[in-house]
Amino acid sequence: MAKLYSRKKLQPMNPKKETISFLLSYSKALRINTYKKLEFESILN
Repeated sequence: MAKLYSRKKLQPMNPKKETISFLLSYSKALRINTYKKLEFESILN
């Protein structure tokens, strides 16, 4: 098992609803196209 080097306990993350909705809408608008081993990222907004 890996040894943990940090002594601080991590606080639980409580993101705002606006942050979650922004990330979800961004992920829906992101499209990745692959053509001959090349990847092209485009945002559909």
